[in-house]
Formats: sequence, C-alpha cells, structure tokens
Amino acid sequence: MNKGRSVIGAIIMLLLMLILQVACTRNFESINTNPYDVYDDELQGDFKLIGDPLVQSMLNIYVSNDVSVLQLQQNLMGDIFSGYMMTPSPFQDNRNNITYDLLDNWNDDAWLTAYGNVMPNCRFVMDKCRGKYPDFYAWAQIIRVLAMHRLSDIYGPIIYTHYAIINEDRSIDYDSQEQAYDAFFKDLDSAVTALTLYVPSATDNRFKKFDLSYNGDYVKWIKLANTLRLRLALRISNADPSRARKEGEAAINQTYGLLSTPDENFNINIAPVTHPLNVICNSWNDIRMGAPMESLLCGYHDPRLPYYFVPSDTKDSIYQGIRNGITITSKDIYAGFSKLAWQPSRIQLCTAAEAWFLLAEAALYSWKGAGDAKDNYEKGIYASFKQYNIPVSRYERYINDDTLTAKAYSDPHNNLNNIPAGSSYLSKRTIKWVHNAAVHEKLERIITQKWIAVFPDGQEAWSEFRRTGYPKLFPVVVNNSGGKISSTLFIRRIPFIQFEYATNPAGVKRAVSKLKGGDNGGTRLWWDKE
Repeated sequence: MNKGRSVIGAIIMLLLMLILQVACTRNFESINTNPYDVYDDELQGDFKLIGDPLVQSMLNIYVSNDVSVLQLQQNLMGDIFSGYMMTPSPFQDNRNNITYDLLDNWNDDAWLTAYGNVMPNCRFVMDKCRGKYPDFYAWAQIIRVLAMHRLSDIYGPIIYTHYAIINEDRSIDYDSQEQAYDAFFKDLDSAVTALTLYVPSATDNRFKKFDLSYNGDYVKWIKLANTLRLRLALRISNADPSRARKEGEAAINQTYGLLSTPDENFNINIAPVTHPLNVICNSWNDIRMGAPMESLLCGYHDPRLPYYFVPSDTKDSIYQGIRNGITITSKDIYAGFSKLAWQPSRIQLCTAAEAWFLLAEAALYSWKGAGDAKDNYEKGIYASFKQYNIPVSRYERYINDDTLTAKAYSDPHNNLNNIPAGSSYLSKRTIKWVHNAAVHEKLERIITQKWIAVFPDGQEAWSEFRRTGYPKLFPVVVNNSGGKISSTLFIRRIPFIQFEYATNPAGVKRAVSKLKGGDNGGTRLWWDKE
C-alpha cells in the first residue's frame, strides 16, 4: 500500500514538473524581463519615454519649479559670492554662508538636486539609447556636462564616471576634479561628433518636441557644446595649460563653431512658470543688488543697468547695492535698496556674448583660430547690448570710453561698509581696449565685461572670479569661519554635504584626500590657481 502510493506520488510529481517546465518555458521572456525596462518599439514613435527624462534634467540644472530649492542651490551661494546680489535678510542672526559660517542645511540642495534629478535621468536615457539613438545619447551627454560641471565648480571632486558603481564596502568613489573635467571633455567631444552626423538630415529631428531651448536645432546644440568646451578649457588653463589649449582649439575650430548671436543664447524656457528670482526678490524680499554691481555699472554708466535692476526705494533714479557679509540687524534696513529687474520665464545658462569673451581670452594666449582679442572683446559687448536691444550708438560710445572706472561704494546706513575712492578693491580699468596694455590688464577688461554680460548666472560668475581674480570684488566685513576662510581671498568652495558623510563615509574620505586642503570653504579647487 505504501509502496503503491510512493509510485503514484512519483508519477504525479513527474507530471507536475513537466507541466511547470512547459509553463516556465512559455513565460520565460516575461518573467525574466525588467517590468520597468523600455522596449525598442516603445522608444520609437513619439520618443516620450526618453524625451521626458531629459526635460526634467534641463529643468533642474537651475531649479525652476521649487523656489526654496533654487534659493539654496544657487541664489544664497553663487549669486551672492559672485558679487551680483546680496540679501537684506539677517538669516540665522547673521551667522550663515554669507558671513562664511557655512551651514550644512544650506549646502546640500545643489548636490541633492544633481543626483536626484539630473544624473539618474541622463543615465537612464544614455543606457536605453546607447547604440540605438545616438542623437538622444549625445543630447543627454551635453545636458549632463552642463549640470555637473557647475556642481564640480561648487564642491570640487564629484561622483561622475563612478556614478551608480558600488564598491564591495558599499561606498561610491568620487572623481577628482581633474578626472571629472577629463570626462566632461570626452563627453562633449563624443556628443559633437554624433550630432554632426545628423545635421544633413536635420529635418528628421527626434527630440524637437522635448527641447526647451533650441526647438531641436542640432547645429545650435553643437555650437553650445563647443562653447561649453571652450568655457571649460579656459577654466583649467592655469592648472593644465597644454590640455586647455588642446580642448580650446578643438572647440574653436570645430565645423560649426561657437554661439555667435543672441538668438543662439542657451535659455531654458520655463513658461508659464515665473523665474525663481522674481519670487525671491519681490515676494520674499530676500535678494537685492550687490555692491560691486552698483560700483561697476554705475561707474561705467552702463546702459544695461535698468535691464538688470530697478532704482532703490530710498532715492529716485538712484541704484543702491548691499555689500556682502555685513552686519544686518533688521531686514527693513536694506529692503529698500535696488531690486532685480523682472526676469523673463527663461533660465539663461550660456550666451553668445560669453562665447566672444571666451574667444577674446583665447586670443590673448594665441590659441589657433581664436582671432583678434580686441575684435572679440568688442563683439562680446555688442552681443550683450544687442541681447537687450540697446542702440548701436550707445554701444559705440561705451566701447570708446577711456575715462570711466568703477565708482566708490558708500553705505548710507553704516560707513564701516564703505569702499572709498582709491581702494585696492576698486578696479582702475576703463572700458576702451588698450593695445599696449599688459596681459593681466587685458584679461581684467575681458573678465569684467564677461561678468557683466553673464548676469544673472551667479554660479558661472563666481567660478570665473575664483579662476581669474576678476572683476575686483569687495571682501566680507563679518567673517564667522573661525579662520578657515580668508576674507581677502574670499570663499573658494562649499564643503561636501552631511548626507554623503552619513551614507558614503568611505567615499567622502577618499574624496577629501583629492582636495588641496581640508573639507572647508577656504580650500581651492584643482583649477583654482589664482
């Protein structure tokens, strides 16, 4: 009886195994396929599954839909450190990043945004498009570099080539800034090569409906990538001159060249959302004109002034800026100083004016194809004026002015904040190009005018100030860094965020070893040799 049951049981088990085997074989493809993967036929058609992630990446290079994030991602860092702006608000009783008491909860939004909304989206698109859709792959590469070079210019070492690669100890490695820049150049070169092949058939543009800047124009994306490559080449020109020349000349002499006219400016359309600076300035009253802007724009009688700021509430037709890093006892004291002019619903990240100034500097170093420094310098100013539809007659007067310089700064509420005439913090450079001037004087003219033209992108302006020392800015009056940051050398970077120390301690430890000093705001970045 037991033996018979054993035989019957064995037969039944064999039959079940055969049935299961057939069933498993029949369903093998569906069982072993990632339900979140994207099939080739799903990628085709409207390409929405790979286009939408890139839209989100673009909108988070400079956060447009969450003003509180943007305020910490850039406004209370680069926008202020660059000298463009200053807050009238005494945040944390004046102990905050502006007075060099770097707050952990102010330092993380730039990092978390890049790794929460840019890198994963770009990686997803690159993984799905590799070998299938080179144009989308190239587009993701350019967007990734646009975002991540800004992040590296804040912190230094970043997670780029090692992104999503987890070590045995559960850590993730950082690239040194030199390694990150090497990867940026390779990505840009690869992207330009790929997109160039599409130009002859540009009418069949697959990412047109997702492009918030160029309406799917391959040539403009190539020009942007070339301009970005030249920007980064000059960024490393003091740290690695030979590599800088190689990358810069490749960008300058590529078939389609650089951005050259304002209609090619790289602006991300965020309509119908208003520009975050409009909210921070007008609704929150947390930002105003910076004192260096008052000094230079008013000193030069710059016609771009009313396009950047509005007169103060305290004096008719007078523009007033706030000096960075001062003691503020009440928000009301400086709230009446000059607000920002209303910003359009677009995020400006790279312009033709900048491209001409980049060429002007490249010409100083005799880079192949860069042309004449004076000609490029004047074309940079012209492109900036044209961007705001300023008449040519005013441009001609401006570039030929050889008397006006930065004006002294006076704080009507506290004379301890004044920068008097003759101060070493006031530039003596006039606007007109001087052929026989020393190279450093020519460079100061170029960078000062680029600084004016790049407004309101304070992150880029802060990076260029650290690289070159120009334009001359005013040091903080109150320094709460405990000696970690020099008032006269200014803040050089932002420390790694506490989230990384908590979740990737071994990786951060190795990243700190790649710095030229401690993990603090006084340590210079790799390219920062000034």
